[in-house]
Amino acid sequence: MEARCQRSICAMALAVVAYSLGPVTGPSLALGAGYRTTNFVVSAPTPALAKEIGDTAEVWRQKLSIEWLGEEMPPWSKLCPINAQVSPSLGAGGATSFVFDRGEVFNWDMKIQGSRERVLDSVLPHEITHTIFASYFRQPLPRWADEGACTTVEHRSEISKQERMLIDFLKTGRGIPFSTMFAMKDYPQDVMPLYSQGHSLAQWLIEQHGKKAFLAFISDGLEDENWPRAVQKHYGFHDLYALQNSWLDWVKQGRPQLGPVGGAIASLASHELPIVRGQSPDDDITPVRETHPAPVVAANSQGHGSIYAAMAARAKVQARPATTASAARSIYDASLSSGVIRR
Repeated sequence: MEARCQRSICAMALAVVAYSLGPVTGPSLALGAGYRTTNFVVSAPTPALAKEIGDTAEVWRQKLSIEWLGEEMPPWSKLCPINAQVSPSLGAGGATSFVFDRGEVFNWDMKIQGSRERVLDSVLPHEITHTIFASYFRQPLPRWADEGACTTVEHRSEISKQERMLIDFLKTGRGIPFSTMFAMKDYPQDVMPLYSQGHSLAQWLIEQHGKKAFLAFISDGLEDENWPRAVQKHYGFHDLYALQNSWLDWVKQGRPQLGPVGGAIASLASHELPIVRGQSPDDDITPVRETHPAPVVAANSQGHGSIYAAMAARAKVQARPATTASAARSIYDASLSSGVIRR
C-alpha cells in the first residue's frame, strides 16, 4: 500500500507550537542562508551557521551510524532538508519526519531550534539518530525505544534534565507501567514521562550489553510484538514486570554506571561534563503501578502521530483525513511552555 506523508497536517500542527517552517526546498532557502553537504541541505540564519550545522550533521551521521550499526550508512538518494532556528532565547527542540513504504524510507524533513551549542551537541545527534533507526529498521519503533535511545546521545546537561524529571515523575505517580509503555505506538497525552522513562530504560539496557544488542532486542521484538519473550531472550528477565522492578531498583540506587561511556558523544563534545552518579536519596520512589493505558492522541487512526499532532488536536485544528499511510514522525523533546515545544 502506498504511503504518503500528509504535509497539510504537518504544517498546521507546527503552526500550533508557534513556529511554522516549510519544507526546505529551493524557494524556501531564500528565507535564510543555504548550505549543501553530501546528505543535507541546511537553511539557517547565517551562512556560517548553515555551514557549521551541515558539517556537524555529517560528522554525527558518520560517527553515530558506526556506533549503532558498526558501519557508516551509505549516502541517501535525496538530501535531507534541515531548517534551523538558532538563538540563545530558544529552547532546544526539533522534529524529523519521514515516510515508510514497502521497506523503503524517504521524504526526510528535519526542523531544529535552540541555542547554537544545544543545536550542535543535542538536537542534531538526537534527530540524526532517528534517521539512523528509520534507515535500519524500515518501520516505526515503539515510542519509548525510539525517543529513549535517541536521548542517550544528547549532551550531558540535557540528559541530566531527563534524570531529574524521571525521579519527580516516579515520586508523583506519573510513571508508566512497562506493560503499557511497551504497547505504546503513539505519544500519550502526558508525554514527558515517556521521554524520561524511555531514556532511563534504554540507557540501562544499553549499559548492560551495548548498542548492537539493544538494536537486536528491538528488532526481535518487532517481529511479533511479544516483548516479554524478547526481554527474556535478550536480557534474561522472566517478563516485563520483572524487568520493571529490576530497573526501578537501579534507579533507586542512583543509576550506577554499568558499562563504559564514550563514543561519538565523548569525541565530539570536548566540553562534556563528567558523568557522576552518586547514591540516590530517593528511597520514596513510588513503584510504577499497573494501570489502564492513558488516552493517546494521534494524527490519524492509520498513521503514526507525534506530539505536534497531539497539540494540534487539542487546539481543535481541523485537517483532512489522512490516506492509508505508514508515515512516521519523530519528535525530539517536548515540554509545553507558553505554547512552544521546548526544553
